[in-house]
Amino acid sequence: MGRRTVPPACPRSSSRSPQAYRHGSGLAASSESEFGDDPPIVGSNKTIVGCSGTNASLNGHVGMSGSANVIIRNLAIVGYNCALPDVDVANGGQCQNGSDAVTVEKAAHNLWFDHDAISDGSDGNLDITHASDFITVSYTTFSYSTKRADPNDTAAMGHRVSNLVGHSDSNAAEDTGHLNVTWHHDWWGQNVMERQPRVRFGKNHIFNSLYTASGNNYCIGVGASANILDHDNVFVGVQNPIQSARHSNSASIVSSRNNVYSGTSGLVADKGSGVFSPPYAYSAEAASLVESDVRANAGPK
Repeated sequence: MGRRTVPPACPRSSSRSPQAYRHGSGLAASSESEFGDDPPIVGSNKTIVGCSGTNASLNGHVGMSGSANVIIRNLAIVGYNCALPDVDVANGGQCQNGSDAVTVEKAAHNLWFDHDAISDGSDGNLDITHASDFITVSYTTFSYSTKRADPNDTAAMGHRVSNLVGHSDSNAAEDTGHLNVTWHHDWWGQNVMERQPRVRFGKNHIFNSLYTASGNNYCIGVGASANILDHDNVFVGVQNPIQSARHSNSASIVSSRNNVYSGTSGLVADKGSGVFSPPYAYSAEAASLVESDVRANAGPK
């Protein structure tokens, strides 16, 4: 997948009302309200692109269940942030029982999230589960707008856990051989506590990404039977950049290469042997260039 793609400059409407312009199987969006109060379930063979300079956003929840060949680009996707109408913490509700900002599940495959800003999921920001496969997430930011609490479950940590790949250690029969994800030039920032991402079973390639979520618990989480290659990333002021002890098993593998650790503490150790080699051509920039590139170019443009 390419880098620094340029979103469309949408035609101007004579009305001041929000506009969306449909092109075959695609939707070029210029605002949030065009989509109404019901966020979409995105089917196969779709492209949704936010028009450059319009701050297009989707609020609530976006789902992809079994979807194939989808591009989501240049959008802000903002979840319910563990609040009504999704979660009622005043009456015992827990963030983990709410909606992700984006859910990818049930063998969804060949998806590309590019230059998005995904935030405030009640459960996760972008979770990838149930044998979904061949997914690229590039130049995308992940954050939470507040240091929310989760009083009936994780307390002050607020279940601010951004990206889960593989939902359960007991789902090997479905997930083994799937959950292959590439993350590059992404930025995990404000108020993210964990899962940047946390991976089970899949082969995940994480490179040229930026981590600045100070006050966190960990960044990359090595889960059961994960195989993770991470390299040329930048970690600034965070704890446990590579958490390979808490969630892993004897089959878990992580190999970290040429990362920059600035003002960090805690775990960075590799685990296991036999890390995979990505089956595609790519060009990684030097870690010394990553922070300025990601700060300047990640998210919608």
